[in-house]
Amino acid sequence: MHRFLGYCALVLTALVAVLTVPTAAAAAAPVRIMALGDSITGSPGCWRALLWRHLQSTGHTNTDFVGTLPAPGCGFAYDGENEGHGGYLATGIANNNQLPGWLGATRPDIVLMHLGTNDIWSNIGTTTILDAYSRLLGQMRASNPAMKVLVAKILPMNPANCAACGRRVVDLDNAIPGWAQAHSTAASPITVVDQWTGFSTSADTVDGVHPNSTTGIQKMESRWYPALTAALGGGSTPTGATVVGGQSGRCLDVTGAGTANGTKLQLWDCNGQSNQAWTFGSAGEIRGGSGRCLDAAGQGTSPGTAVDIWDCTGQANQQWTLNADGSITGRQSGLCLDASGQQTANGTPVALWTCNGQANQRWSRR
Repeated sequence: MHRFLGYCALVLTALVAVLTVPTAAAAAAPVRIMALGDSITGSPGCWRALLWRHLQSTGHTNTDFVGTLPAPGCGFAYDGENEGHGGYLATGIANNNQLPGWLGATRPDIVLMHLGTNDIWSNIGTTTILDAYSRLLGQMRASNPAMKVLVAKILPMNPANCAACGRRVVDLDNAIPGWAQAHSTAASPITVVDQWTGFSTSADTVDGVHPNSTTGIQKMESRWYPALTAALGGGSTPTGATVVGGQSGRCLDVTGAGTANGTKLQLWDCNGQSNQAWTFGSAGEIRGGSGRCLDAAGQGTSPGTAVDIWDCTGQANQQWTLNADGSITGRQSGLCLDASGQQTANGTPVALWTCNGQANQRWSRR
């Protein structure tokens, strides 16, 4: 009997040990991301769908987009809860004390904020808008003292009923970096995301204000992505294939690990860094670790045209075909991705050239 009781005690001890070991899932709670704004963010705000899909395709899977509003339809399933309230003003949200309830219901770790468009439309001044930003920031930090805030320099505006709106946006956007610098802390950093530069109210919106469903939302997503992945930090590891030159054995590389529009491509020793990681999209786009796309510079179609990275636009100079012989062809130009002059050294420029079947135009994904 004593032996039996001793055996039972051992079994019970083992069960307790198993049940009390923390699981990996419990140790790695998803990072909760709130997109906060107006109709540009929420109605339907399909840049959020593109952003979620981009995060998933590059290994940032341990995230949870949160909000009290459901995901609008964007053509595919995605994690789209949000706080994009059509018609809302930054000043109205602050004055009506609406944000604390949303924060309490969703408990975000990171907030992406594009707010101020309706304030501009209502002729509310920059100082008043920034005061609302400060009150909203205080509420975010009261909810989470370690809140990371990504604040947008808002999109340009040119609505038919507001000739002055364009200038007012410029005034607000020029003031946002100074506001962010004054309020950012080590515990709760603020990052400015430039949604204004390179965005065209004629080409990228449906009405001078709201982004269209092609280039508009693509440009917005391409600006949010690098800032958001930086905020996510080591929580996820970006993934992507390297593209290796058949002649050189070196990798397709964004020069100097640059992330700015216009940064050129070159050959460099393969090193596993994000500036050598590429993901291949269903529309023919090849997206780098920065979130920007492989691009025939200046829409060029002649041999010798430089290849760089640029905000993803969906245009033909950013569409590529991977051929069975290992060549990569620009769909707009019909020219091949080429290591210039048959060179193989580090720093060799990569450009477009007439397809010739030679080894400096053959590439492999690894």
